[in-house]
This record gives sequence, C-alpha cells and structure tokens, in this order.
Amino acid sequence: MAGAVSALFLLDIKGRVLVWRDYRGDVTAIQAERFFTKLIEKEGDPQSQDPVVYDNGVTYMFVQHSNVYLMTAARQNCNAASLLSFLHRVVDVFKHYFEELEEESLRDNFVVVYELLDEMMDFGYPQYTEAKILSEFIKTDAYRMETTQRPPMAVTNAVSWRSEGIAYKKNEVFLDVVESVNILVNSNGQVIRSDVVGALKMRTYLSGMPECKLGLNDRVLLEAQGRTTKGKAIDLEDIKFHQCVRLARFENDRTISFIPPDGSFDLMTYRLSTQVKPLIWVEAQVERHSRSRVEIMVKARSQFKERSTATNVEIELPVPADASNPNIRTSMGSASYAPEHDALMWKIKSFPGGKEYMLRAEFNLPSIFYCFRNPGTTPYRNNQVRYLKVIEKSGYQALPWVRYITMAGEYELRLI
Repeated sequence: MAGAVSALFLLDIKGRVLVWRDYRGDVTAIQAERFFTKLIEKEGDPQSQDPVVYDNGVTYMFVQHSNVYLMTAARQNCNAASLLSFLHRVVDVFKHYFEELEEESLRDNFVVVYELLDEMMDFGYPQYTEAKILSEFIKTDAYRMETTQRPPMAVTNAVSWRSEGIAYKKNEVFLDVVESVNILVNSNGQVIRSDVVGALKMRTYLSGMPECKLGLNDRVLLEAQGRTTKGKAIDLEDIKFHQCVRLARFENDRTISFIPPDGSFDLMTYRLSTQVKPLIWVEAQVERHSRSRVEIMVKARSQFKERSTATNVEIELPVPADASNPNIRTSMGSASYAPEHDALMWKIKSFPGGKEYMLRAEFNLPSIFYCFRNPGTTPYRNNQVRYLKVIEKSGYQALPWVRYITMAGEYELRLI
C-alpha cells in the first residue's frame, strides 16, 4: 500500500503559508519554508522541471495554479502520480466553490477550505474529490443550511461520484466524440507529423443508478472477438478514464462499463498516432512586381466530402513586420491585416466539402496556420461508437444521442 501524506499546504506566490492541514503530526509548518527554498534552487536549473522535491527525509509534491501553490509533504513513500492527480482534483473542487482559485478567494473562505481539506483527505489518504457530492453537505456561507444535514449516500457507498434517488421524467444520454487533429506539412506537400487527440464528453440525465456500457472500434477488442478489423479499427494510446469506469473490466476484456455521474463529465481522453491528410489544403503563388511589393495568390481547397462542412475556418498568413498598405480581395469570407500579429487573417464562416476559394494580397508568405470546427458528420471519424447501452434495475428506456466533432489542433502548412 502506498504511503500517506503528512500535511497539505496552500502557499502564496512568495511561499508564505495561507492554509495548511496537518494529517499525521510528523511535520511542522517550517516544511513550507524548506520547500520554497528548494523550489527557488530548482528554478536556476533548466534541467530540473519535475513537480517533486526531496529534502532531509521529506518528499514535497506540488502544482501551481494562478498565484497559489498546492503542496503535499510526506515522510512515507507515496505514489507521486496519484498525489499529483489528487492536487489537480483539489484545484477543480476549489474552483467549483469559489469560481477562481486565488490567494484572495482562499483568505475569504478559510472555514470552507478547512472543511474541504478534512473531507478530501483523511489521515493522509485521498478520499472524496467530486465537487457535486461535496457541495451537498459542505456549503459556502451564502448557501449554508441552518439544519444539520446527513452526509449524502454517495459519501458512504462505493459510487462516490453519484447520489442515490436521482429521477428524470425523460432519460437521455448525450455523447460527443471530439477529436483535435494536429498536422505539420512541409513545403513539398509531405505530412511530416500528424496525430489525433480525442475526448468522449458525456451529459447524462438518467434516473436511479444506471449501468452504462460503451463499445468502440478498438482494434484489441475487435481482434479478441474474432472480428475483421481491416480499415475500421484504431489503436488507442495514452488512454485516461474518468474514475467511474471499471478499470479491471476494461483491462480484462476492453469493455467500457461504468455508472455515470449526473450531468456533464469527460468519460475518457486518448491519442491516435495515425496518418491523416489536411482537411483544407492551402497553396500560394508569389509574384514580385518590384523590390518592395509582392502579390500573393492563395487557394484554399476543402478535401472532404460534400455532405460535411467546416465552420469558423481561420487561415493565418504570416507577413513581414514592416508590411503596409495591404490590398486584399477574397472570393469568400473576409480578410484583414492584423499588424499586432504580423499576419493576414482570412476568416470563412462556412466551408463546404469539395469547394475552393481564393484570396489575393500583396505580402511575403513564410508559412500558414489555420483552424476550424467541423460538427456533425466528420471527414475523419477515427474513433467510432459501436454501441451505447443503458441498463437500470427499474427497466426504463433511455435515449442515447451520439455526435462527432472534428477540430483543428496545431495545423501548419509550410509553403516556403
């Protein structure tokens, strides 16, 4: 079993203690000073950027948010990844309560902060970090109940992220498959780097304690079931699940089974190392009219099917810092010179598949960046949902809705 945390400190940007909670009695407030001294020493070493500091038998793990350091001190051998994840969850809880986690919000809410630290960690071991559940019995002054409340059942059972007794007239589940495409193309038109970062975002409005099962076109699962995977399966990498997912079940047979929280949450995130072609191809031709003026013709062509449409397309064309007197014409959308970015910004609100648009301007053009959003029917749709089942002991029928969204991540086409 991993070791326990001795204390948790909240420090300001200068290392002064705002709040600290002693869980085991084997450290003192002086640890904050020793930690900050070591942290300053680390800042001078560019090779050392890790969030762990060790000094004289005490291990410090920390994260920084705004002007606040959240730091744990431990004399035992702790699971660093688990504690760093816990600190990030503490940040989320404080933001849920105070909207912003800053030095001022902590000073104004000392009582609530101490109550939360007592509930989120017990004797140095992480406990409950679901903000919605905590807010049912730890209230801010504006919403504090006069009568004493019993802790919600979620705190005392195995499903700490969902309360019992939830009821809806209409049971629905909404699933968004959101994928950001990162791509780098050289001046010869070759894709030299590409990957897809995805997330399954859910909104659940389900009664009772439903069990949900989700099937994806995961290559490992399909091969284990003896199904053909040619052209349809994907290799998921860097998978991160919400705590509601039964990890043992997934590791055993790759089934994603879970009792969902109520409302919105990210079920999982992942990465795909796959070769993709640019959804929008951009070409540029440069004509020099004189030593000081050049005319550029830019063509933007969508390389996806006509039934799909990219929205809010922005193409950024870097120009020299001393560029002036632009003369710009476009066949679609609007373009303007942004001197603060040393770039020409071409915006197209709706870009259907199979279309080509042009822009003419008088600039130099080293490279191009662009972004877009493509809802509904996507041109890639790498991660496909094969099924989404909702099972609840009362036997009600739930309506599952699935939507695919492809977005631009880091998109760069080098033309020169």
